[in-house]
Amino acid sequence: MAKHTAVGWGHHHYHHLQNRWLLALLLMLSVSTVIAFFMRSAFDSCDRTVSAAVDGIGSSRHVIQVAEKRTTPIAAVKPSPLSFMKSKVVLLVSHELSLSGGPLLLMELAFLLRSVGAEVYWMTIMKPSGTDEVTYSLEHKMLDRGVQVVSAKGKEALDTALRADLVILNTAVAGKWLDVVLKGDVHRVLPKVLWWIHEMRGHYFKLDYVKHLPFVAGAMIDSHVTTEYWKNRTQERLKIKMPDTYVVHLGNSKELMQVAEDTVAKRVLREHVRESLGVLNEDLLFALINSVSRGKGQDLFLRSFYEALQLIKEKKMQIPPLHAVIVGSDMSAQTKFEMELRDYVVQKKIQDRVHFVNKTLTVAPYLAAIDVLVQNSQARGECFGRITIEAMAFQLPVLGTAAGGTTEIVVNGTTGLLHPVGKPGVTPLAKNIVKLATHVERRLTMGKRGYERVKERFLERHMAERIARVLKEVLRKSKTKSSRHIG
Repeated sequence: MAKHTAVGWGHHHYHHLQNRWLLALLLMLSVSTVIAFFMRSAFDSCDRTVSAAVDGIGSSRHVIQVAEKRTTPIAAVKPSPLSFMKSKVVLLVSHELSLSGGPLLLMELAFLLRSVGAEVYWMTIMKPSGTDEVTYSLEHKMLDRGVQVVSAKGKEALDTALRADLVILNTAVAGKWLDVVLKGDVHRVLPKVLWWIHEMRGHYFKLDYVKHLPFVAGAMIDSHVTTEYWKNRTQERLKIKMPDTYVVHLGNSKELMQVAEDTVAKRVLREHVRESLGVLNEDLLFALINSVSRGKGQDLFLRSFYEALQLIKEKKMQIPPLHAVIVGSDMSAQTKFEMELRDYVVQKKIQDRVHFVNKTLTVAPYLAAIDVLVQNSQARGECFGRITIEAMAFQLPVLGTAAGGTTEIVVNGTTGLLHPVGKPGVTPLAKNIVKLATHVERRLTMGKRGYERVKERFLERHMAERIARVLKEVLRKSKTKSSRHIG
């Protein structure tokens, strides 16, 4: 299973406790839920910095079989909004195959399409040399679900692209594949290309990547704010025009919702994770779950957290102890930024209040264990920020930066509280931490309203409906252009 080791200060037997709560999780959940934890990422699809190891699948086989027996049959569900894709040939082209947001999101779409009978092909442009455990594992998950994995180079790649009814390019970086592989036939494929863009960083705005963007059938982007950013930047910097562009907000998987709505599962996970972290049930946990990097704002969060502790001390507030949890650590990388975070914690003497946890795809246990999610991404913020809607599914209020896709998810004052990006946001975030720590009813009400918002617009079926509308339109345009070309 994805590595989940609390990295901290060396005074807890984490490994033994980890095995206990993972065993409890597996015993409780259906096999589909368990497998889904390996297949999705808590980390936003804007970045490609997250990676984690997948292990322990074989050793859990017996436990999974037990879980499978416990699965109760569900009532008949409505036909999928994607059912019109039955028998359609779809080619998915990913820049890489890793445990980061973009590829995993595309894999989710692959499985949705396979579930309605589409013929789905997968190509990975950049593969690591030699055997890679993550690539091997993910490819076999796709093969097991009927997704055909083919080479991104040579005649097979070209033939598949020409035969496909629809080609979905994932991320701006994948644009280079068009010329390298399709060459003189690129004009035959562009009219049936849907470009799914997740990036918000300036260095992706290069003609090398996106020169064909104006000629594809459409672009699909995760938020309105990111869409506007792309439209403005491509026109101003590159002097090219965006194609028809569709905003598709993401949704929570059925598997995650199953855990979020299971009170027994949540209670067991909460107890075991808190035990592994060495915190009490009544302690208040504020967590930032994202890859550790300056852009994600862990440094500013820790400053806010320390400031909040000082405010509580000065005002002599009688509240349970506060803890900060940083999920997304990577001590194997020993980055300068990570060392800065740890040095700050030692300097401020708050080692007993701050917990660093290795990056993991298994976010549900942490969402069950914490009280508030902090989404502190800086600069332009997240292009969407899927962890935000996942936290809301667990009835957690969100303290987020007033930037990017977060502003389209969090209703300020209702489902959470927003603060400015950068240093100006440090004190407002500290005050918001204190507000939610001291007002239990407000915290719980915000969490409930967040859950209601998820049920209204951020479920898998909502995402499938939004994607279905885009695919129908793109297929219609593709047929129109093809008939003109034939005529």
